[in-house]
Amino acid sequence: YPSEFLMQKITEDNQVPVHLHVSVSLQYVAGLKGRALVEFFHSNIAEVENEELRHLMWSSVLFYKTPSVEVMACVLLSTKAIYFLLDDSFIHADEHQSDFWNKENSDCENNSFHLSCCFVLKLNDLQSVNVGLFDQYFRITGRSADHIVTCLTRDSYNTHTFIQQLMAVLSLLARTPSPEPVDKDFYSEFGSKNTGKMENYELIHSSRVKFIYPNEEEIGDLAFLVAEKMDGLTNLPSLNILLYVLAFQVNHVEGSAQNTSSLQPKTLILTSSDLFLFDEDYISYPLPEFAKEPPKRDKYQLADGRRIRDLDRVLMGYQTYPQALTFVFDDVQNQDLMQNLTLDHFGE
Repeated sequence: YPSEFLMQKITEDNQVPVHLHVSVSLQYVAGLKGRALVEFFHSNIAEVENEELRHLMWSSVLFYKTPSVEVMACVLLSTKAIYFLLDDSFIHADEHQSDFWNKENSDCENNSFHLSCCFVLKLNDLQSVNVGLFDQYFRITGRSADHIVTCLTRDSYNTHTFIQQLMAVLSLLARTPSPEPVDKDFYSEFGSKNTGKMENYELIHSSRVKFIYPNEEEIGDLAFLVAEKMDGLTNLPSLNILLYVLAFQVNHVEGSAQNTSSLQPKTLILTSSDLFLFDEDYISYPLPEFAKEPPKRDKYQLADGRRIRDLDRVLMGYQTYPQALTFVFDDVQNQDLMQNLTLDHFGE
């Protein structure tokens, strides 16, 4: 251990997304290759001597205790735990973090020393994994509110690869079997005899960790919500969600020394008639079993919505992934101008 193939794979995966800013300490980690990366893991991160590093992924993460702070992390999966290597700036981002991190003093006089904090989720504490719509993100749930983390991969391939690796590692865990195992066939497990529809697609791994995937009703609920935001201009049966993607809205910062821009996480939903931007809560839903009260905000909050017929042009950047798109809409103050004219002219 480790094999050449594994070291090459981890080296290839050790690339920070170009559009996201990371601290100096994480830049150092991103610069490590092959054996140096594995040695760094064993000497600085690993908690047990015989654990193996199996997978590495860079992703934005959200914690259940701080749902409004999205932070960049290097996610390391080993045969014992999932490690989230975070910016030290995350601790200072929220005043309420001090209790969560139980942090003493990270301010070092030596400027060449850069601190990262590492959040550890033991595989033995893992209870369920919720995969988001179209594999854009996934939520890992442990034993308490401190152990709920959402990885916003914004990429179905990265999500799929991590879930595969996690299932493989969980298969190595020796857990006691359930007291009375009951063998159920597919139809009794998932199907409802009354409706014949799948109620919930839930895969229970041999390690007794649940992998929960979105059911068909979730898209239906989303379509209904979108139709509500359209003020009933569209009939629900004909409303189709063509695209659901986690993206960033670019806000240019005026008056800065450099031409900088801030990225605001948004959920983009495209229907046959409209383009919507939503602020979505990726961490609170579905409610964990220990939640005493519902979340303070709805899962989807409308940030902006425009009609496709008002779209004038789409500007595309020439850079590689991630692609920047600019949508230019006609600035019509009264959207129903023609309808009102018709009423005034022909009717009372």
